[in-house]
Amino acid sequence: MIYIVLSVLFNAVLFVILKLFSRFNINKLQALVVNYFAAFAMGLLLTETAFDYNQITQKTWYIGSFLLGFLFIGVFYATALTSQRNGLSVASVASKMSVIIPICFGVILFNENLGIAKIIGILMALVAVYFTSKKEEGAIADSKNLLYPILVFFGAGAIDTSLKILQNDYLPENEISLFSSHTFLMAFMVGIVLIGINIVKNKTKIKGKNIAAGIILGIPNYFSLYYLIKMLDSEVFESSTIFTIHNVAIVMVSTLVGILFFKEKISIRNAIGIAMALLAIFLVTS
Repeated sequence: MIYIVLSVLFNAVLFVILKLFSRFNINKLQALVVNYFAAFAMGLLLTETAFDYNQITQKTWYIGSFLLGFLFIGVFYATALTSQRNGLSVASVASKMSVIIPICFGVILFNENLGIAKIIGILMALVAVYFTSKKEEGAIADSKNLLYPILVFFGAGAIDTSLKILQNDYLPENEISLFSSHTFLMAFMVGIVLIGINIVKNKTKIKGKNIAAGIILGIPNYFSLYYLIKMLDSEVFESSTIFTIHNVAIVMVSTLVGILFFKEKISIRNAIGIAMALLAIFLVTS
């Protein structure tokens, strides 16, 4: 249970840092790419195994880690586009509602049981995520823009599902730091290409404050992934239960942080969502 708490807390820290990015006019792409390198470096410091790339390519989890690096930065890009074209609430809901994907795969691949109480709890959690996340009017005005929230939904779901499969079948516990570090390295490499394209196309410049912001973001980002995998490895609950608790708790904590530290207003709908989230967690763990 401690790993769930730590993962949620580090995700809440990420939320705070990303909110501050807007306040200090940080270039999100530049900061994100630097963040991946900082997270990679953090993994190197904490890994129990030497970072020998020739040996890493022989690891059973290598291909999965390689593809996850693309997914990490790809989902971020899709989320940014969704926020710009459809609104922040649409991006947030699409990302968090994706929890249904790893839940379904958990039932199919790992023969996890779904009692009536858990099914009701999962459905209630999805409604709670929607109610709690939706803080602004956000509608998909153009059917063409439907593509972006769909990509966020399936991309975020694919990340969680892939992490569960890799943790369950391919990733030894003593290689979690190495795996996390390598995954961030792959995301960084893809990000460098994107920054290069952005510099040539838009003639943007790399600024020191963006680099500093990326380093600050990278440390909690590393631990958010590390403790997410440790959480899945603990097997205290089935993955369907863990993912429900994890995503609902992140939405709740992020909402409360927004209220307490950023003076965000909470609507009746948000309050109902928080109450439903608490009930959902009780149902899926009972």
